[in-house]
Amino acid sequence: MAVLVLDKRKKPLMPCSEKRARLLLERGRAVVHRMRPFTIRLKDRTVEESVLQPIQIKIDPGSKTTGVTVIREDDTDPEEQQVLILMEIEHRGQQISENLTQRRAFRRRRRNQLRHRAPRFDNRTRPQGRLAPSLQHRVDTTMAWVNRWCRLAPVTGITMEQVRFDMQAMENPEISGVAYQQGTLQGYEVREYLLEKWQRCCAYCGARNVPLEIDHIHPKSRGGSDRVSNLTLACHDCNQAKGNQPVEVFMADNPKRLQRIKAQAQAKAPLKDAAAVNSTRWALFQQLQTTDLPVITSSGGRTQYNRQRLGIPKTHALDAACVGPVTAVTHWNVPTLTVRATGRGSYQRTRLNRFGFPRGYLMRQKQVKGFQTGDLVQANVPTGKKAGTYQGRVAIRATGSFNIQTREGVVQGISHRHCRLLQRADGYGYTFQPKPALEDATRAA
Repeated sequence: MAVLVLDKRKKPLMPCSEKRARLLLERGRAVVHRMRPFTIRLKDRTVEESVLQPIQIKIDPGSKTTGVTVIREDDTDPEEQQVLILMEIEHRGQQISENLTQRRAFRRRRRNQLRHRAPRFDNRTRPQGRLAPSLQHRVDTTMAWVNRWCRLAPVTGITMEQVRFDMQAMENPEISGVAYQQGTLQGYEVREYLLEKWQRCCAYCGARNVPLEIDHIHPKSRGGSDRVSNLTLACHDCNQAKGNQPVEVFMADNPKRLQRIKAQAQAKAPLKDAAAVNSTRWALFQQLQTTDLPVITSSGGRTQYNRQRLGIPKTHALDAACVGPVTAVTHWNVPTLTVRATGRGSYQRTRLNRFGFPRGYLMRQKQVKGFQTGDLVQANVPTGKKAGTYQGRVAIRATGSFNIQTREGVVQGISHRHCRLLQRADGYGYTFQPKPALEDATRAA
């Protein structure tokens, strides 16, 4: 991977190779400015004394993971591009949604526990075009990294894949004509449709002539949707016994009926990821335009065509490298920097058990012995069972005995005296993925 370079006034210069960065550090001409992504700062050069080449940021937006690639354009042919850095951003939209649901439940419990409060209906409107927090997080995280790359490299343009998923065609590829404008429930109500679909009997035990309740095949608390293909009918006893168990666990002792449920339900893959990309694509495009850099949009079909024509494996980061007008991509077989959004802490001071009762209280202070959770540290343990050198993300404890998340796993019980700070926590966790296998490229071609 290329190493990012800043001048002595912290202005971005052209990235250099790892070998070149190592020589600059050994000769004392540069110092380490940042560990992730690795950046050095020169002591004896400014932007005015350097020659810069056009660099682009290419983005492949996704619901769970967004691919970002930093490329250098060829001086003679801008469509011949060299990959400098591959990066994948792992969003935490689902975690944000679950945290808000939990907070809403806590507030409801407190209101009911203390006293009844009459409902309010004033000032409840939301501005038009507002995104849910879990969706806005995807836009904000991507924009945060675009702005960071603009500070660390001389970026001259942005290319973004702006894809729109046709969810009606994804659900039924053969749909056409008037049926395209009509949904599954044309002429039905949901309950009447389910009664006719499941022959007015319990899907789990087959009971008839009993009150039937609507149940989610894949529980909503585990990410299931309200789509009609995920709904079934169950008697009260089966509905209570199933709870929020996956249907595979609940019907493990009756595989024949489980198979019939899956076949009759025609359970399809949830479309929430496609819906998330559709909802955020224009918001992200408008935010990118605020950078005052030229923004080029491209289609998903063109990305797939470029990737197959060039024989490049399919990953989120390499998909980003194939976005837009491309004739050749070089130096793409490099490790990928994976950036996982972790947040900067939690306002919640109490941990709960599975019944909702407090099981422990967190510290009020964020730092212990000068460290805070999320810092990148290096621990040199001289003696003992855990003797060795460890580098990774630290989780602090009030006792001063920390846990370090390394590439091999979690190392527990490392004293703060052995830890050395490498980089302050910035709300992200960093890991490296190995180079993509060349046989994957052959298979993708």
